[in-house]
Amino acid sequence: MRKNYFLFVCGVIPIWLLSQTVDSLRVESSEEEITTIVLTASSLDNDDQAQDISGLLQSSDDIFVSTAGYTFGQTRFNIRGYETEYSAVMINGVPLNDMETGRAYWSSWGGLNDATRNKEIETGISKSRYSFGGVGGATNMVTRASSFAKGVKFTYSLTNRSYRNRLMLTASTGLMENGWAFTFSGSRRWAQEGYVDGTFYDAWAYFLSAEKKINSKHSIGLIGFAAPSKRGRNGVATQENYDLAGTNYYNPYWGYQNGEKRNARVANYHQPMIIFSHFWTPSSATSITSSAYYAFGRGGSTALEWDTYSDPRPDYYKRLPSYDAEYEGLMPEEREELWLNDENYRQIKWDELYDFNRKNLDVVKDVNGIEGNTVSGVRSNYIIEDRRNDKSQLGINSNLKHILNDNIILSGGIDLSLYKGYQFKVIDDLLGGEYYVDYDKFAERDFRDSVLMQNDLNVPNHVVMEGDKFGYDYTANINDYKLFIQSEFVYGKVEYFIGGTLSYNEFWRTGHMRNGKFPEDSYGDSEKQKFFNYGLKGGVLYKLTGRHLASVNLLYMTKAPSFRNSYVSPRTRQDVLDNLNNEKIMSADASYIFRSPYIKSRLTVFYTKFIDQVYLRSFYHEDLRSFINYQMTGVDKLNYGLELGIEAKVSQTLTLIGVVAHGVYIYDSRPEITISADNVAEVISNRTAYLKNYRDGGFPQTALSGGVKYFYNYLFAGFNVNYYDNVYIEINPDRRTIDGAGNYDPDYPERDEILKQEKLKPAATLDAYIGKSWKIQDYYISLNFSVSNILNTTDFAFGGFEQYRYDPFDLDRFPNKYFYLYGRQYFLNINFRF
Repeated sequence: MRKNYFLFVCGVIPIWLLSQTVDSLRVESSEEEITTIVLTASSLDNDDQAQDISGLLQSSDDIFVSTAGYTFGQTRFNIRGYETEYSAVMINGVPLNDMETGRAYWSSWGGLNDATRNKEIETGISKSRYSFGGVGGATNMVTRASSFAKGVKFTYSLTNRSYRNRLMLTASTGLMENGWAFTFSGSRRWAQEGYVDGTFYDAWAYFLSAEKKINSKHSIGLIGFAAPSKRGRNGVATQENYDLAGTNYYNPYWGYQNGEKRNARVANYHQPMIIFSHFWTPSSATSITSSAYYAFGRGGSTALEWDTYSDPRPDYYKRLPSYDAEYEGLMPEEREELWLNDENYRQIKWDELYDFNRKNLDVVKDVNGIEGNTVSGVRSNYIIEDRRNDKSQLGINSNLKHILNDNIILSGGIDLSLYKGYQFKVIDDLLGGEYYVDYDKFAERDFRDSVLMQNDLNVPNHVVMEGDKFGYDYTANINDYKLFIQSEFVYGKVEYFIGGTLSYNEFWRTGHMRNGKFPEDSYGDSEKQKFFNYGLKGGVLYKLTGRHLASVNLLYMTKAPSFRNSYVSPRTRQDVLDNLNNEKIMSADASYIFRSPYIKSRLTVFYTKFIDQVYLRSFYHEDLRSFINYQMTGVDKLNYGLELGIEAKVSQTLTLIGVVAHGVYIYDSRPEITISADNVAEVISNRTAYLKNYRDGGFPQTALSGGVKYFYNYLFAGFNVNYYDNVYIEINPDRRTIDGAGNYDPDYPERDEILKQEKLKPAATLDAYIGKSWKIQDYYISLNFSVSNILNTTDFAFGGFEQYRYDPFDLDRFPNKYFYLYGRQYFLNINFRF
C-alpha cells in the first residue's frame, strides 16, 4: 500500500507543478500546430510478437493509451492486465473478435495500416456508440470509402524485425460527382529470415471499399479485406537452452535440410471478410447503419508429429546435459559438448528423419475397414501435420444513433452471428514416406487394442496421404445474439452516460470422427450449451473548471465461457467441464483530467474483479504417457492499479512526456481442478488449487516511460526512456495443491521452492526517432527513422511460465521457460503522397 500511495502522489503532484510552470511561460503560438504520430518498429510489427490489438492503440489521442499500445506493446504489456477478449474491436460497427476465443487478433488486418487508420478508441469503462464493449473498452475502425480523402500514397519500409521489407499502396477517389467513392489498399511484408534464426515472413494484405451515395439519405457500401500470411515461427525455451546456444533467442523449431534452413512451425492464414452496408440518415438527428457480413477462410500452423520411436525435438529434456543419464548413446558431458559446439545437434535433424522414414517398410491390413485390403510400402514414422482452424461466419449488424435534443444522445445496436469453426489435422509432408496410418499412438501403445487405437471407427485402419485429414475432425458451432442500448446526457458542468446489454450465446460440438476410445461420445452433434448474459455500465464526468475534470465509471456484466475453454477434450469427445457458469465482472475507475493549451494529462485508478473464469490447458505427461487436460473452474482474479499520462508543451518546439502504469493483478480464489487424459474417460484427479494472492504472470505489471519530443518546421525528433518491473512467471496451479506440495514436510527447504512464484529482474530500455516531411507543389514526402532498445538490452525476460510437466522431487528437470525482449531494432519508413 505504501508503494501504491507513493505512485499516486508522484502522479498528482507533477500534473499540478507542470500546470503552474508551463502556464507561467505563456508561450504564444506563431505557427499552426501539426499533430505528429510516430510509427515505431514495434507498433508496426505487433502481429508477430503478440497476436493482440496493441497496434490498434497507437493512434489514440490519449498519451497513456498510445504509449501503452506501441512502446510497452513489445513486452506483451496488457493495459490494466486485461486480455484482448475483454475489449470489443469492430470495423464500421461489425465485430471482429474471434468467436471461439473471444480475442481480437492484429494479424487479421496486419499490413492495412492506411486503410484502418481512422479509429474511434474508447478505453476502459467508457461510452461507445457501436457496442456495449467490455471492461477493456471498444475500438471501431471507420473504413467507409467516402471517409477517405482523395489521393494516392506509396510507402516503403526497411526494418530488422520479423520482416525486413514492406511495400504499401493506398489509393482513394474521394466522393466523386457521380456519387461513387472507392478506396484500395494493398501491402506486402517479407523476410527470408527475421530477427530470430530460422524464422521467415511472407505476408500480403488487400482492402477494397466501394460506396455509392444514392441520395441525401441513403448510401450503400461494400468492403472486402484480408491479410494472407505465411511465417516461420520462433519458440520459447528454458534458460539452459539459451545458455548452451549462446543466445536468448534460441529457436528449436528449425534445422538444416540439404544445407537450407527449414522451420517445422509454419503459420498459414488467409481469412477474408466481406461487409455489405446500408447507411441511412432519415434526418439530421438520426443515422442508422445496417450490415450483412461474411467471414471465411483457412488458418493453421504446422508441427512435427511422430508415431513411435524417439522424440525428434532438439530441446527434448533428455537431450540436454541436465538429464543425468545416458540417452541415445550419449552421456551428459558429451551432450553438453555437442550443444556448445555443433549447431546441427541443437536443431531439428531433417535429413535423419527422412532417412529413417525411407527405411521403414511396413504392411497395413484391412485398410479403411475393408477385409483383405492391404497397403504395403514406406510407412512414415515422422511427419509434418497441419493443425487447421478454418472458419465460416455469417452475420447481420445494425447500429443507430439519434440526437434526441441538445442534451441527450441515444445509441444502440444489434448483432446476430452464426459461426462454424472447422478444427482438424491434415498431412502436410510425409518426409520421404509413402503413407501414414491414422492410429492414436498413445492408445496403440497403452492398450494394444485394435478398436481403442482407432481415431475414426467409421474408417478403421485409415491410411492417409499428404492432404488427407486424420487425428481429429470436429466443428465448433456458435450462435451469438447481442443487443445494446446507451444514453448520453450532456449538461453544463456534468456529462453522464448509462448503457446496457443483453445477449444469448449457444454452442455445441459436431464430431466428424467416431473415436475408438469414446465411440458413443465423439461423433455427431453434442448437447447445446446455452447462456444468457447481461451488462450495465455508467459514468459521470464533472467539469470542476474548464481545465480540471473528474470522472467515475462503473460496470457490471456477465460473460459466457468461450467454446475453446468449455470442453474437456474437444479433439476426442463431447464432454464439457463440470460447473460451467457465466463469468461475472465488476469494475470501477476514477480519473482526474487536466487539459490546457500546454498540458494534457490523466490520472486514473481502477479496480476490477473477475469471478468464475474458466482455465484450460493441455499438455503431454510423460509418466502417464498421454495428453492431459487440465481444467480449473471458479477462477477469480483481482486487478487494481493506476494509470498516469502527461504531455506538457514547455516551448513552441519542445514537449515532455511521462507515462506510468502500475497494477496488481492477482488470483483471488481457490479454484477446483479437474485432471483428465485423452486416453481414458475417467477423471484422473479432482483437487483444489491454493492460488489466492499469486500474481497473474507472463507480462510486466509496472511500466514507465519518460521522453522528449521536438518539432520545428516539419522536422520531428525525440527519445523515450522506458522501465519495466514486477514481471512474474505464469504459474503451474498444480504446484499449489496439496497433491503437489504434500510431497514435502513443512520444514523441508524444497517446499518453498515448489510454492514460490519467480519474479524476474526489472529492466530499462531507450528508444529514439527522427523524421522530416516536405511539400513540393502538390506532392508530400515524409521520412522517419526509429531505433528501439538502443542499448541492446538482450537479457530482459519480460515473461515466461512454469512447465506443467514437473517432477516434485527434481524441479530442475522441467524448468521455467522465458520470453526475452528483442535487442536493438531499427525501422526506416518513407512515403510519397499526392
